[in-house]
Amino acid sequence: MVTYSESGVDIDLEALTVSKIAEKLKPTLDFRNIITDSGHFAALVELGDKAIAMSTDGVGSKILIAKMMDKYDTIGIDMIAMVVNDILCVGAEPIALVDYLAVEEPDPKIAEEIADGLVKGAEDSKIAIIGGETASLPGIVKDFDLAGTGIGFVDKDKIITGADIEEGDVLIGLRSSGIHSNGLSLARRAIFEDGGYKADDKMPNSDITIGEELLKPTQLYVKAIVDLLGKGFNIKGLAHMTGGGVNNLSRLKKGIGFNIDAYPEPQDIFKLIYEQGVPLEEMYKVFNMGIGFVVIASPQEADDVLAALNENIESYKVGTVTSDGIITVKTFEGTEISY
Repeated sequence: MVTYSESGVDIDLEALTVSKIAEKLKPTLDFRNIITDSGHFAALVELGDKAIAMSTDGVGSKILIAKMMDKYDTIGIDMIAMVVNDILCVGAEPIALVDYLAVEEPDPKIAEEIADGLVKGAEDSKIAIIGGETASLPGIVKDFDLAGTGIGFVDKDKIITGADIEEGDVLIGLRSSGIHSNGLSLARRAIFEDGGYKADDKMPNSDITIGEELLKPTQLYVKAIVDLLGKGFNIKGLAHMTGGGVNNLSRLKKGIGFNIDAYPEPQDIFKLIYEQGVPLEEMYKVFNMGIGFVVIASPQEADDVLAALNENIESYKVGTVTSDGIITVKTFEGTEISY
């Protein structure tokens, strides 16, 4: 049995670390007009009758998969997706981003490949990359790290906070492209160390390799969500399913719970990881398990919202909101787990 903490990433310790930083930084929120109760996935700054949404994120240890494959032209998409998908969660449309590339030693070939991915991600999400920073940091950075900070805009009266979510509301899940850019430390430990697989081994029942599957870029949800928000539905909540798995839903509103009983069959990469001894409780706590984004709508609008989403991306009704404060998931094995 292997867990995320045993692979080098302690989610609970990360959460405690973040809380310590946030506690110290909280007084700075008084320096400007900050809409603090909406900062669950992206922070919001008031600007007249609009708000600026901001988010920052990176590629994480997926970079090590790119190194294994000697292929760097997709990780730029991952970085952009991790940023803009978070910005969407407050109802904002992403518009621009700056990138940060920290390297052990400059490598023009790798940098050019990274830029190819950044251009593709920007094109698909319709954002401008307006600047950035490249820093050579030998002794601090091993190989390189890629991160970015994005901004978006939303009318103040259209901000989605999750405050209106109530029992009986419907969860609609948008299909992921695979593992995305979270949980790669656990995936690498389970597949390559414990499982003994190689990056160029074929996936079960597939012509693509394990390395190619792990390197599939994170799904960009910009078009699907921006189009949906333009149709006038009363969307109650939006959640980007990143590190933390189903527990990302708890960021929307305190005190509510979720009964997730209709997840679609996860992609084979998740089953491969599970087969190496990762417990189901850990799988749904770490990975997106096939659903990369969740929209919450009222029962009255759920069918229409689902139909609108399916115009752009494969989507499903996956569960409902409860009032017990517990997240319950029916797993692909047919068992039930709770958080």
